[in-house]
Amino acid sequence: MRRAMAMAMAAAWAEQGKASYENTCLFMREEVRGMFAHAFSGYMRHAFPHDELRPIACDGKDTFGKYALTLVDSLDALAIMGFQSEFETGIEWTANHLTFDYNETVSVFETNIRVLGGLLSAHMLAVDPLSPAYLKGYAGKLLVLAHDLGERLLPAFVTETGLPYGAVNLVHGVAENETTITSSATAGTLLLEFVTLSRLTGDDRFENVARRSMFALWARRSALDLVGGHLDVRSGNWTHQDAGIGSSIDSFYEYLYKSYLLFGDPEYLHMFKQAYTATLKYLKRGPWYVEVNMNSGTLVWPVFNSLQAFWPGLQAMVGDLDMASETFDAFFEVWKNYGSIPEGFNIQLQKPQQAQLAYPLRPELIESAYHLFLSTHDKKYLEAGTTFLRSLQLMKTECGYATLESVLTWEKRDQMESYFLSETLKYLYLLFSSCADPNRTIMHGSRQQYVFTTEGHLLPIIQNISSMIERKYDLSFEDSIDLSTCRRSNPIWVPPIPS
Repeated sequence: MRRAMAMAMAAAWAEQGKASYENTCLFMREEVRGMFAHAFSGYMRHAFPHDELRPIACDGKDTFGKYALTLVDSLDALAIMGFQSEFETGIEWTANHLTFDYNETVSVFETNIRVLGGLLSAHMLAVDPLSPAYLKGYAGKLLVLAHDLGERLLPAFVTETGLPYGAVNLVHGVAENETTITSSATAGTLLLEFVTLSRLTGDDRFENVARRSMFALWARRSALDLVGGHLDVRSGNWTHQDAGIGSSIDSFYEYLYKSYLLFGDPEYLHMFKQAYTATLKYLKRGPWYVEVNMNSGTLVWPVFNSLQAFWPGLQAMVGDLDMASETFDAFFEVWKNYGSIPEGFNIQLQKPQQAQLAYPLRPELIESAYHLFLSTHDKKYLEAGTTFLRSLQLMKTECGYATLESVLTWEKRDQMESYFLSETLKYLYLLFSSCADPNRTIMHGSRQQYVFTTEGHLLPIIQNISSMIERKYDLSFEDSIDLSTCRRSNPIWVPPIPS
C-alpha cells in the first residue's frame, strides 16, 4: 500500500507542467509549515521549558541538559518558515531566562550541534540587517550565552591527544570516572560551531581546540585513509576499528567539506578529498555503503545505517551527481517499501535489521532530496518529498509527531526529538520552497548563501565573518587562559531561572 501511494504521487507530479508544479510546491510548502506549527505549538503548550515533547502523553521530559532544547534547536527554523513573532518571542525568552549553570553532565556532541549551533544561527539571523529575521532591538545576548556554553564545554578538551571527552558536566567539568572513549563524530564535528564562535567573539580558544581535535583524529587514520568509530582520548588508540559513513563517523566527512566552504581553508578540502576517495574505494558496494575494518578493508557489517542517508546530499554538494542519484534511489526504495527507513537495513538480506527497526523521525534522506533537487531540478525529488510528507503525516498525534517503534508494525513510541523541527521539517519545507521560488533562496527576500550544520542550523557564508558583528558584547574572557588548568568554566553571564 505504501509503495502504491508513492507510485501514485510520482505519476501526479509527472503530469504537471512547470507553472502547475510550482503552484503545487507552494501548497506543499504551506502544508509542511502547518505540520511545523502543530509540532512546535504542541511542544510549547505541553512540554516547554523541558527539552522535548512526549507527543502521545502530551507532556515534556528533559533528555539532554534541561535547557529548553526543542526551542533553542528550532529558533532558526521559525525564522526560515516565517514565524517571525514566535522567533522574536523565542529569542526574548532565551536571552532572559536560559542558563547553563546546571549540575548536569551532557553530551559534547549533542550540546554542540543542537544548542551551541542553535544559539549561533539565531544570533546571526537576528543581527543581520539584510535578513528577514533581523531584530532591531536585539542586544546580542544569544552570543553571550553561546560563549558561556562554549566555555563550559572546554574542559572536555583537556587531553594530551587533543581529542575531547564525549561528556562534560556543565558546572564541574569532566568527572574523574568519565569514560575515555569518544567517537570520531564527536572529535570531527566541532569546526563549524566552534570556529564561528571564535570569529564572532575574538576568543580563539574554541577554534584552536576544534582544529586540534580534527587534526588529531585525521592523524590517526589508517594507511587506507579510513577512520574507525571510537578511540581513547588519553592514548589515542582505536577501540572500534569499523570504518563507515554512518553512526559514530558520519558528520566527520560533512564537516571537513563544509568547513572548507564556510571558512575557505584549503587544508580541510585536501583532507576531505583523501577521506572521500578512500570511502569510494573501500566502502562502496554498488549504490550502497558498508562498514569495513579500517586497516584491512575487510567487510565487517553489510548494513545500511539510517544516518548514512545524508551521503547523497553531500555528494550533490561535491558534484558527484550520478553517484548521489544512484545511492539516493536505493535508499528511497527502502522508504517506499516501509513508509520510512529503519535504523538498520540489511543489504544482503534486503530487509530491516532486527533490533534496528525504529524510525525516530530522522531528516537525513529528506536533506539529501533537498540538496539533489537544488543541483538537478529533477522532479523525482519533489515526488520523493511528497512521499516523505504523506508518511510523516501518518505519525501525527494530538500534540505532535511520534517516533515509530517499528517500521514493520508502525507502533508508535512516545518521543519527538528536537531535530524533527530543526531538520526534518525544515529540509522538507525548503525542498518545496526551492521549487516554488525560482531564485532558490533559503529565506524569502534574502540572497544570502548559507552552510547548514549537521543539525540543520544556518551559518552565513561571509568572507570575513568577524566583520559582521560589532564588538559590543561584554564577553569578559581572558586571551591568556591556559587550557591545561581549565576544570570548571565560570559563567560570564547567568540569566535568572524562570519562576
